[in-house]
Amino acid sequence: MSNDNWGHRARFGIFIVGAEPVPEAEWWAMAPPGVSVHAARVTARTPWAMWTDDRNAVTLSDDLARGAAQFASMGLSAVVLAHSSSSIIGGPGWDHAVVRELAARVGSDTAVTTNGTDCVQALKQLGVRNPYLVIPPWFGDTALRAADRYLGHHGLNIAGSLRHVPEARWADVAPQDLYANRMHMAQRTDLLLEQIQDACPASADGVLIAGTGFRCVGIIDALESALGRPVVTANQASLWRCLGLTGFDTPIAGYGRLLENMASPD
Repeated sequence: MSNDNWGHRARFGIFIVGAEPVPEAEWWAMAPPGVSVHAARVTARTPWAMWTDDRNAVTLSDDLARGAAQFASMGLSAVVLAHSSSSIIGGPGWDHAVVRELAARVGSDTAVTTNGTDCVQALKQLGVRNPYLVIPPWFGDTALRAADRYLGHHGLNIAGSLRHVPEARWADVAPQDLYANRMHMAQRTDLLLEQIQDACPASADGVLIAGTGFRCVGIIDALESALGRPVVTANQASLWRCLGLTGFDTPIAGYGRLLENMASPD
């Protein structure tokens, strides 16, 4: 019988941006045999869940609520709100609030997490305290400042940052217009690799590449070899945490130290 990618060991649900092809592709590339990946697409504005007036809870966007209801019937091992920007813009406490709300909808047998939490946990697992932050070309200055605050709240100090510069043909397109012009469908990881290698400061003890729509897992090993420091990426971190939360501890080669040294997160 041929392999049909049935998730007999674990099934993971990921909430992703409606127009992004990268998250599913990267998760499938990294996922071990017997693990399946299932996406619910979200088109809501960031963050995907809004604080109530008293900031004691969040209200899920319609897409997020609909996806959670669908996931609830699938017997998933874990689900992740795979959107770096929502965690970053949501601010302190947002991750915990959205996890509580999603957990109530998908069921007690399914672990729930967020990409922001996953990235922070992954950095700390690798001993990184002063990461070099790399963001996609479509992240604006507001998102960069929010990321600095978010990581700082979790005890991490950004040693520097890089907004990836795409090919010259995109030079006249503003960050907020790159998606509308489909730049996200023309990402070149060779340029990203070169820019990070050239710019990463000696003061950084690791690299964080934020954004689940940012194509980058194929260069993790090359970056770690060139820099001699660990690299965490958004999709890598969330897969690692979902695997750990469901009891996996088998090393996965080819996608950085984090997955090569699997250990269940707290």
